[in-house]
Amino acid sequence: MSQNKSLFSRVDSVTLMLYIALVVVGLLAVFSVEYHAGEAIFMSSKNYTKQTQWLGISLFVGLIILFTDSKFFSSFAFLSYTLGLLLLIVTIFAGVDIKGSHSWLGIGSIRFQPGEVCKIFTSLALAKFLSSPDTNFMTLRHRLIGASIALVPALMIILQKETGLALVYFSFFLVMYREGLPNIILIVTSLLVVLALTSLLVDRTVLFIAITLLAAGGAYLIRRELKRNMTMRIVLIGTWGFCILFSQVLVPVMFKHILQKHQVERIYSTLGKEVPQEYMKDPQRDEKKGNVSDYNVMQSKIAIGSGGFWGKGFLNGTSTKNEFVPEQHTDFIFCAIGEQFGFFGSLILIGLYLMLMLRILYIAERQRSAFSRIYGYCVAAILFFHFAINISMTIGLAPVIGITLPFLSYGGSSLLSFSILMFILLRLDIDRQVMIR
Repeated sequence: MSQNKSLFSRVDSVTLMLYIALVVVGLLAVFSVEYHAGEAIFMSSKNYTKQTQWLGISLFVGLIILFTDSKFFSSFAFLSYTLGLLLLIVTIFAGVDIKGSHSWLGIGSIRFQPGEVCKIFTSLALAKFLSSPDTNFMTLRHRLIGASIALVPALMIILQKETGLALVYFSFFLVMYREGLPNIILIVTSLLVVLALTSLLVDRTVLFIAITLLAAGGAYLIRRELKRNMTMRIVLIGTWGFCILFSQVLVPVMFKHILQKHQVERIYSTLGKEVPQEYMKDPQRDEKKGNVSDYNVMQSKIAIGSGGFWGKGFLNGTSTKNEFVPEQHTDFIFCAIGEQFGFFGSLILIGLYLMLMLRILYIAERQRSAFSRIYGYCVAAILFFHFAINISMTIGLAPVIGITLPFLSYGGSSLLSFSILMFILLRLDIDRQVMIR
């Protein structure tokens, strides 16, 4: 009994209380958009009832994790990652189609997304690899291995037509940046994003001429160095060729054949432009139907804006109550907070998330073990990506890509996976003075 008391007394209470606060807010938010006056509160068909059940499961799993030896998570990191990849492969061939996505597995009446669970396994595997004494992250080989650990699950999830969830795995590059990924990688990635957006906004021929003139101007400025250095000439020509290939071929191919119709719509909607006919699957039908994403974001903005500074009050949201907001209990759950509690309530919610992420970073930095520190940064990176993208897409600052708001959005596999991420971190922090390899 004393050993158990000692174990629980070492759990970081601040992190645990922030987790519980966000989960409770999530339950209330889902309840507020589904409950109608006169109904029985506890109805098995309601999503808030199912979410309560998933919370019970999550807390039970969390309790098991706290009683698990912390070295277990390091020892089985690669094995769990392999099992996660196998699950993703099975999902590609035997997955269940839900809302255009093929990323779900069904066991009886229970359905879950292996891609959500695989975030945990990828975090453990990346922490295990980067903390290994045999890993020298200053070498190109080990950097490529680290990138592969993050990108292989992402590619499999893209094959399941779940691009939004796949993008979450790019958050692991923030962790690798903390562990020594050079600045040039971050700069090149940012420039590629700018080039991709430019290729959507500027005519392809004009962009080709602009890139060529930019390369020619650069060549003229460093003409003396180019005469003496063959490597510099190769780099300049190679960079020009890659930029042309990326903007003229890769981006169009991705928008025509990889991204789905609604994803293309959402990206162009965020940029404030109409979808070009070349990217429409059925131009006549698509033009007649219009851009559904515009409507979704518009209703989201109306709901949040109508809340004003103080909000309309709990259970008094009109847009969310009358189901004008799409996916109001999952991807757009932030609208329920904005409408009912206004700017003030939204600010408090954002503050809770920022406090949690800063606390996780604090916990990560106080770890003696590199494995625990890196895993902590993985958790913080995943939470930050979900938090930033989800809230941005509800107010029209990012494309609607189906990213849930951690602990708030309805979804059993989402709540369970985030809870497991948190409780593993709490368990590792209990043994923060122990060297875990």
